[in-house]
Amino acid sequence: MRLGKFLFVGCLSWVSLASHAETLNGLYQVREPVSSQAPEERDQATQRALATLVLRLTGDAKAVRGAGLAAIRKDPQQIISQYGYDAGPPESLQVDFDPVSTDRALRQAGLSLWGSNRPSILGWWLSDSTEGSSLVGDGQANAVPLRRAAQHRGLPLRLPLGDLSEQIVATAPNIEGSDPAPLREASERYGADALLAVHAREEGSQWQAQWRLWLGDEKEQGAVQGADTAALADAVLLAVSQRLAPRFVTHPGASSEQLLEVQGMTLERYATLDQLLLPFGAQLQSVDGDRIVYRVNGSAEQLRAQLSLAKLQEVPAGEVQAQQVPVPGEGGVAPAPAAAPSSEVQLHFRW
Repeated sequence: MRLGKFLFVGCLSWVSLASHAETLNGLYQVREPVSSQAPEERDQATQRALATLVLRLTGDAKAVRGAGLAAIRKDPQQIISQYGYDAGPPESLQVDFDPVSTDRALRQAGLSLWGSNRPSILGWWLSDSTEGSSLVGDGQANAVPLRRAAQHRGLPLRLPLGDLSEQIVATAPNIEGSDPAPLREASERYGADALLAVHAREEGSQWQAQWRLWLGDEKEQGAVQGADTAALADAVLLAVSQRLAPRFVTHPGASSEQLLEVQGMTLERYATLDQLLLPFGAQLQSVDGDRIVYRVNGSAEQLRAQLSLAKLQEVPAGEVQAQQVPVPGEGGVAPAPAAAPSSEVQLHFRW
């Protein structure tokens, strides 16, 4: 097993992923608006922050009310590292939850968790108001509510530049259409995992929006409303988060230990894979050339969803079997992994 050339990579957890998925910073930091710093309002905001965090990590709006979190609801301070006030606007209470104690408490409550490595989303947001129709572009003032909502709901949101070529593409028919091809072509330069198309309309004193999300070949859609653009953005991204979470959460008790082999490894890809497999407690078993074997805890469906973020492809069973068959006249079989025979590996992927 030739591990030497890989060993130093373990200290590179800060390296940006070569895949499009992002390790979300600030996942355990929550801001909730307040009108004063009175103790009673601080306690209420702390409870809201707890509910927001649990929803971020589980995708389940009912999870925070479960019996398993009764002690945490009664005394949230046991999983809080610090809190303070942000002048804003709006003024808010900032609560920093301790990741280790928070995850432990949620798992002990039997809840499924979604890790910090999440699919990056490119948001095409077309807004119709009394002043006209406009595409929300990166760096514009009207992008601020979208970014705040994305942080609040635990999603890595990117926005297009909003230049003339993109404004031509981001028409109402393309935003509302069932065919994402026009938007996907314009999105290629941003390298995101998922594509979100939103058409927001101001109608009287309310805002309404229809949204569509594409992640690979899968599509989600819905409609929401809000009192203003900030509330509407939060409602859209909350709905998106709740649709995505079930694909990536790790279910307590439902996971099994299995071996995962990945072909086509390089140093850069090792750093990427190491981050992707963090939620599965991955343990390196062997390295043979450009092949690596991990022991992981998770279902095949969860692993497939997570590895798809790095654009890995599953090796068909027929090809796996062919690789294990001796090749006459070419020195017999391929080199055997030092620690895990191929016959024991349950999942095979390649870059």
